[in-house]
Amino acid sequence: MEYDDMLDRAMEETPEIDGTSERFEVPDPDVRQEGNATVYENFQSTCSRLGREDDHVMKFLQNDLGTSGHIDESGRARLTGEFDADRIAASIDDYVDEFVLCSECGLPDTQLEREQGALLLRCEACGARSATSE
Repeated sequence: MEYDDMLDRAMEETPEIDGTSERFEVPDPDVRQEGNATVYENFQSTCSRLGREDDHVMKFLQNDLGTSGHIDESGRARLTGEFDADRIAASIDDYVDEFVLCSECGLPDTQLEREQGALLLRCEACGARSATSE
C-alpha cells in the first residue's frame, strides 16, 4: 500500500470530531443582592458543569472581581459587593477560557493537573497539555 492510500484509509476510519464547544453550555449565573453581598445561587451547579473544584472557581472569581467572599453551607458563593449577573457571567467566561477549554482543539474535555509545582490543563480529547496561571 502506498502512503496516500493508507492516509485516505485512515481518514475514512477516523471519527468526526466537532472542533467547537457547542455541546458545552455554562449555566447563566443566578445572582441576587443581600445587603452588601452578592449571592451566587447556582454556584455549585456551575462548578459541577465546569468539572472544577468550588474553591478553585471561587478563588478565580475573587481575584477577577477584586473582592472577598466565601462559599456558604448551602454551596452558594457569597461575594462582598454588588455584582450583576452579566459581570459574574463575564468572569465565569474568563475562567472557562483559561481553565476549561483546550487551547488546541477548543473542547471542554480537560483536567487540571499539577506537575512539578506547575498547574497544567490536560485535554482528554486531543492530548494537548498547556500551562495555566494559578
